Amino acid sequence: MDVAVVGSVNIDLVASVVRLPLPGETVHALGFEQFFGGKGSNQAVAAARLGRHVAFVGLTGADAEGGAVRAALTAEGIDVTHLGVTAEAGTGRAIVVVAQDAENSIVVVGGANAVLGERQIADATDLLDDAAVVVAQLEVPVGTVLAAARAAAGTFVLNPAPAQELPRELLDLVDVLVVNEVEYEVVLGRPLPEDLTEVPAHVAESGLRCTVVVTLGGRGAALCHDGVVVTEVPPQVPVVDTTGAGDTFIGALADALSRHEDPHAALRWAVHAASLSVGSLGATTGMPTPAQVAASVGRAAPTTVPPTPVPAVDGPAPAEEV
Repeated sequence: MDVAVVGSVNIDLVASVVRLPLPGETVHALGFEQFFGGKGSNQAVAAARLGRHVAFVGLTGADAEGGAVRAALTAEGIDVTHLGVTAEAGTGRAIVVVAQDAENSIVVVGGANAVLGERQIADATDLLDDAAVVVAQLEVPVGTVLAAARAAAGTFVLNPAPAQELPRELLDLVDVLVVNEVEYEVVLGRPLPEDLTEVPAHVAESGLRCTVVVTLGGRGAALCHDGVVVTEVPPQVPVVDTTGAGDTFIGALADALSRHEDPHAALRWAVHAASLSVGSLGATTGMPTPAQVAASVGRAAPTTVPPTPVPAVDGPAPAEEV
């Protein structure tokens, strides 16, 4: 397995508006659509679209929505053997409001994601030991993420979103930490400096021994590796919806790392992939193919191997007790 993703899977309810509402204000939607989402699911789809063999570890509810997201992931060629079903909670939801300037606000309803536990990680131990890259976020319990980090034998990539303080044991197991500016401040305990050459000192003072990647929105991203900072500026592209751009970045980074790209090349690949993803409404709609990213970067597309076909699943699997 190239990439194993431990994380959340949601139904995204997306309303388009002229501008985001102010506190207490009601605005009319210009349109409404429903997509499959969740940070974990999005990152898995991004890596799969780029040609990786991807497996997903997560939970859905024992509802029609759970069956639908399982079918959607399967259609992307993602191994859902370890996507369990629980009767304890419904499939996760995200309420997304997208403005005409492409900014968004998101409210996440955890649902089944919130009860993904160490039992499911134990069941997936062989997968996590085998995968070249294991990716996790924080839309599932921190204890579950820690268990996944302990089980991961390859490169462990953590996206600490939504931002929260993390136990030292987890941070010590991270190989690549991917943060935005808010997450940087929460995890490292200080604001992102304007002069990015100060980042290595922050990393050292925080006791982190991992590579740190900082996503900077429309300004691209920065990489702190072995005490050296490099930045990558994104190409100029039309922007429709930035939802899922960060997840595309992480999925593309995992793709490149699983192919043993050096960190700077992986950073560039991820920045260009994320930039291409913002041209369509929805978190996964605009996620690019290897040929599209390669053309943007100006290089030959990497070799890809078609994923092993996954048997179709009719409806949700039987509920398991968690």
